Amino acid sequence: MNQQSIEAYDLPQRVASYDADMELMHPNRSAMVRVALQILPFVGTTSLWALDLGVGTGYFSKQFLACFPNSRVLAIDGARLMVDLAKARLGDAARRIDFRIDDFRNLKRAAADLPAFDVVFSSYALHHLNSADKQSVVGQALDLLKPGGWFVNADLVVADSPEIEARIQEVRVNGIVERACGKDERFRDASTTRRYLDELEANEHDQPLAMSADLEILRRAGLRSASALWLEHREAVCVGHK
Repeated sequence: MNQQSIEAYDLPQRVASYDADMELMHPNRSAMVRVALQILPFVGTTSLWALDLGVGTGYFSKQFLACFPNSRVLAIDGARLMVDLAKARLGDAARRIDFRIDDFRNLKRAAADLPAFDVVFSSYALHHLNSADKQSVVGQALDLLKPGGWFVNADLVVADSPEIEARIQEVRVNGIVERACGKDERFRDASTTRRYLDELEANEHDQPLAMSADLEILRRAGLRSASALWLEHREAVCVGHK
């Protein structure tokens, strides 16, 4: 994440509302993480060593450790308040996570003292990077993966067509308004919702890429069989292995 994104996620009010907002704005999050975990070719009792890029409140790491209870995770995030919330949310599972407060653009430095990983995963984090930084982070992740290791990313994308993207945004806004049920002033109607989303995305420096561009970044980094496993509107799960 760039510094602007890190600072946006290190504010008490943003952290406090993060998970509830995710349910409203990204109701596919649980399905995306489930798809990402299902593709990993490991039995549940395997002892894996995994890296979580942008752990946030710990949602993906929690699901990963539930699926692979003998495993451990290195969780990196630049926002200390988010990491504090992740520790509280994960409870006993937090003992199997090494939390590090760091900018994952400097991934190789942050993990320099650690063995190679079996899995690198991320959710709703890499879209804060520009194309060059994303290429660098994926490349660093590949260098830290064991031969045969897997990379999975559940994140946001944009449509190649501006017309399709505009329609997707309309569907997105209408869905948020419907789920909010008039109980949140930010999402009272389409106009207030659109204004809030525009301000939020500018503040957090969102810069999602088209699916084709995301897959090309994975391929250029050297990941084999880079593929999209799942796509609905503006949310996708992409995967590759070393």
